[in-house]
Amino acid sequence: MHIVFASANKNKIQEISALIPSTYKLVSLEDIGITEDIPETGLTIKDNSEIKARYVAEVLIKKKLPWAVIADDSGLEVEALNGEPGVYSARYAGMQKNDTANNKKLLDELAKFTNRKAIFVTTITLILNNQIFFFNGEINGTIALEPKGIKGFGYDPLFIPQGYQSTFAELEKDVKNKISHRAIALKKVIQYLNNI
Repeated sequence: MHIVFASANKNKIQEISALIPSTYKLVSLEDIGITEDIPETGLTIKDNSEIKARYVAEVLIKKKLPWAVIADDSGLEVEALNGEPGVYSARYAGMQKNDTANNKKLLDELAKFTNRKAIFVTTITLILNNQIFFFNGEINGTIALEPKGIKGFGYDPLFIPQGYQSTFAELEKDVKNKISHRAIALKKVIQYLNNI
C-alpha cells in the first residue's frame, strides 16, 4: 500500500520512515508534485492535521491515485502556560518557524514558574478509501532549565519524557521512536491498517 505523508518537514519524514513497516511504501509530497506549504489555519492540533490530510487527498483524487494519506500535527502543551504553545508550537516565536527562537521564548515564558510539567501531543489523520480516521498520541514530561542534546528537532532539547533523566534530544533515535507522542499515534495507525 502506498501512503503519502503530508509533511515537508525532513525531520518528521525521517521519524515516520523509521517507524513505518516495509510492507507500506511511504510517498513524499515532492513525489506527488506538492512543493507549496500546506496552510495550517486550524484552531486545534486535530484541525491542522485534518486540513493537511484533506489537502493532499484532493491532489490524489485529481491525479487519480488511490493512495492513503497520513498527516500529523503536534504540539507542546505546558501546564504553567495554560497549554501554550499548543497549536502554535512551530510558530511560537514567529512565522519563520525557528526552533532555536521557539525554545528561547519558551524558557523566557517559563522563567517565573516552578511548575515545568508539559505534554507533547500528536494527532495523525488517516484518509483511506474516502474515509477519515484520527489517531492520538501523547507523552507526559517536564521542561528542562536549558537546552540539552543535539539529536531531534523542535522542542526536543527541552522536553524530558516522564521516567527519563534525558531530553528527547539526548536520547538515541530508536529510544525516542519507541516512546514519543508521534510514535504512539503512528503505532495506532499501523495497527489499524494491519487489521483491515
